[in-house]
Amino acid sequence: MTDRKQSVYRLTESALLLAVAAVLSVIKLVDMPYGGSVTAFSMLPLLVIAYRHGTRWGLFTAFTYSLIQLLLGLDNFSYATSFTAVIMIALFDYLLAFLALGLGGIFRGKLPQGGALCATAVLTGVLRYLCHVISGCTVWAGLSVPTTEALVYSLSYNATYMIPETIILALGAVYLSRLLSLEGTGISRATVRREGVSVAATVLSAIAYTVLLIIAVGDVIYIAPALQNASSGELFLTGLASLNWVGVALFTVIGVAVFAVLKLIANRCKK
Repeated sequence: MTDRKQSVYRLTESALLLAVAAVLSVIKLVDMPYGGSVTAFSMLPLLVIAYRHGTRWGLFTAFTYSLIQLLLGLDNFSYATSFTAVIMIALFDYLLAFLALGLGGIFRGKLPQGGALCATAVLTGVLRYLCHVISGCTVWAGLSVPTTEALVYSLSYNATYMIPETIILALGAVYLSRLLSLEGTGISRATVRREGVSVAATVLSAIAYTVLLIIAVGDVIYIAPALQNASSGELFLTGLASLNWVGVALFTVIGVAVFAVLKLIANRCKK
């Protein structure tokens, strides 16, 4: 592939992934009771771009994505009490928070693809969390955040939605790495079907991992709202006691059993 074709391919691929990320960002898997939400793997396409095309290009596309998120969140600026507050919201709730996604490729070559993407998902989740904490204890103190102990409250509140958001992002990164290889010129299947392995085995294996992802994400979606105190927005670990853990365990066990059965059948389909 010539340099010009490669540049066009990179630009087209990045534009498509940016569009996917923007759509996923408005799909809320969880609306927290006091505020905040958990999206459907919305940051994953940005990690893929950075992983495939390097940190410089990753930071450029992440900056573009941050501008998209800023436009989608313009209503938040109506709460700003000064020009400085407007700048702080723009920087820490949008530009810097999402710019961290441009670091999606920093572990490439140092860890296997799945481990590299998972580690980056956790790192970028933590960096985005810290940006929101800074915004919370400065701009939002006295507004949606109590003036006294603003830092403690901001650490607590932002953890309620960023913990599940980061977990879901990491799960999506590992799942994607089971299915696709991101390290070639183009995106391809993670493993080319070896001679003697049937199409049925490959399909069943993919379905098995999809079931496992659904179970894991389902557990997070069910548990996440209990992390936030509905009347204050603070991290509320005691709320976990009110959950139906028997139901969670049953749901998880059945899902794992289905995964195991599908994998067993897939292995037996191999010639």
